[in-house]
Amino acid sequence: MRSIIIDDDALARVVIENYCSKLDYVSLMQVFDNALDAIDFINKNEVDLVFLDIHMPELSGFDFIDSLNRPPKIVLTTSDENFALNAFEYKCIIDYLVKPIKLPRFIKAVTKLDYKKEVNGTQSADLTKQEEENNELYVNIDRRLVKILISDIYLIEAKGDYINIKTESKNHIVHTTMKKIEEKLPNDLFLKIHRSYIINLKQIIDIEDNSVLIKKEVIPVSRSNRPELMKRLNLLN
Repeated sequence: MRSIIIDDDALARVVIENYCSKLDYVSLMQVFDNALDAIDFINKNEVDLVFLDIHMPELSGFDFIDSLNRPPKIVLTTSDENFALNAFEYKCIIDYLVKPIKLPRFIKAVTKLDYKKEVNGTQSADLTKQEEENNELYVNIDRRLVKILISDIYLIEAKGDYINIKTESKNHIVHTTMKKIEEKLPNDLFLKIHRSYIINLKQIIDIEDNSVLIKKEVIPVSRSNRPELMKRLNLLN
């Protein structure tokens, strides 16, 4: 796994370098104390994973990501807990580590990125190109990051500036938009059937006229979204 570190915190760089050295599947290519110097390196080299601080002079971590046409996967390493919700709006960000970073948590973050090994057990030079859908979604509720299993979600309902994510066990009220949550969900499992509703297609019990039944809830289907719904269903004609 070809990796680089971008962090202006000297102690953090040493800690992350040490952790990388303990993992035989992580190949640390370069270490930078600022994001500007790293841009040219990434544009000229194949990089699979970046350990990236948020708060840096001249160019922040988010500015760095925005400057790249095709950013590699990112693990954010920061002392600031307040940007977690913003972070997960970026598809390239796979984890958010808060300093001081512990080794078990570091390993968990790194292993979210798939890697291949040769038959003899040595590290492959290339990461698998096919991205695996992650079944975890983190939402910010009362300044806490709450993990939701995507497969457990059966309905998402818009409520003004909030959305209600409904699962078997609990409802989660989150301050975000339908557009942002829709971007995080796998297309083969979820469909927006109305401006106020996104459904889990596997949870449909019945369809009648312009509505679907999920659990005990009757959800309206807009006229414009009905053709796509019918197209996505496995119909016996």
